[in-house]
Amino acid sequence: MNAPVTIPELARLAALVAGTADPPVVFAEADALIARTIGHKLFTIMRVHEAAGEVERLYSSNAAAYPAGGRKKREDTSWGRVVLTEGQVFVARTPEEIRHAFADHQLIASLGIGSIMNVPIGFAGRRLGTMNVAHDAGWFTAENAEAGRVVATLLAPVLLAGERA
Repeated sequence: MNAPVTIPELARLAALVAGTADPPVVFAEADALIARTIGHKLFTIMRVHEAAGEVERLYSSNAAAYPAGGRKKREDTSWGRVVLTEGQVFVARTPEEIRHAFADHQLIASLGIGSIMNVPIGFAGRRLGTMNVAHDAGWFTAENAEAGRVVATLLAPVLLAGERA
């Protein structure tokens, strides 16, 4: 971890969630917070569309490789079972684990990414989306997963509000 997540940082993110109707502003703040505390080469936010059986990318730190608005079918994958079904953090620690978990593993590798942490964004037992953090192989720790869980949970109201929009 680059630096511990601090209460003032979480308070700033919480204030943005409570005070703005502009999801990209909130997601950019979460991106900056994760970059400062955990570190990343790629940061994305996905929304789950249960009825359509899809996930949609709402935010990306690399719009050229992973543009916002991209949708894909929710498939029965190892990360999907852990994150979207069980509501747990999933970590692929090596390029080999990424190859087994993600169909787009070649694009991921081309970005110099060697590990991925997918964190559920949930509320009241529902999986609303995921916060996805990617970095070098072997990067993520148990403390990163805990910090990611806290940050992702603060994003739940933004995804809930978007359902009603």
